[in-house]
Amino acid sequence: MSRKIRTSLAAATAAILSISTPLQAEGTRDMTADEKNVLALIQSMTSSFEKGDIEAVMQTYEPKQSIAFQPGEPVSDSTLSRQMFEQFRAISPEFSYSGHEVIVEGDIAVHVAPWQMTGTDPEGKAVTGSGLSIAVLRRQSDGSWKMVIDNPHGSRLLLPAAH
Repeated sequence: MSRKIRTSLAAATAAILSISTPLQAEGTRDMTADEKNVLALIQSMTSSFEKGDIEAVMQTYEPKQSIAFQPGEPVSDSTLSRQMFEQFRAISPEFSYSGHEVIVEGDIAVHVAPWQMTGTDPEGKAVTGSGLSIAVLRRQSDGSWKMVIDNPHGSRLLLPAAH
């Protein structure tokens, strides 16, 4: 096999892998009913937050939950979590996800999604953010799902190590 053909095959293989990897991460296979229900809860939480319906947001969490509003600083107090969501609502955030991955094992699920956020602060300045959301959910006695742990700052650990 000539060097030119090997190079072409390597380039074609790399192109196929670069196309197929994101599709697998985005869950192109058919989702199970549980996976769809977990994703629906995440989408409900996001939609409620964008509308400023903090009561509906809090209903997507178990009463005893842990939410990382700041990287590495989880909040477990529901009253404080509600206040943090109320404060964050002031920037009228709008979220978009570049994909979702849901894994369910028994009564526990994990949702992983890269996200981007745009908003406007009270002075009218544009606010943007992005990260990797990692949420752990638990099936409730009625079969529904609620978040137990919510960390939207999972990407901070993916930064290159300092040398």
